[in-house]
Amino acid sequence: MPYHKNKQQAFQAAQQGVEDAQELYHEIVQDSGSYGYQLKHLKEEVNEAYQQIENALEVASAHQKEQLEIFQQDLQKMVNEVNDFH
Repeated sequence: MPYHKNKQQAFQAAQQGVEDAQELYHEIVQDSGSYGYQLKHLKEEVNEAYQQIENALEVASAHQKEQLEIFQQDLQKMVNEVNDFH
């Protein structure tokens, strides 16, 4: 049972990391004076989310792995869109 709980906790941490990054991404205002700071913060959140996903993938069930891969794709889309602004 502890193994299952660790899988669930790892998955939830990854999910929360992605949600945090997505929230920050949607809050960024391109013409804001603090855009550079917001962009730096977003990059940190995305990197943290990627790490949480990697950790979760090590113990994830098959279903969780599918969802984690979708999270990775979502993060990559955000990174690509932000990079397109430059």
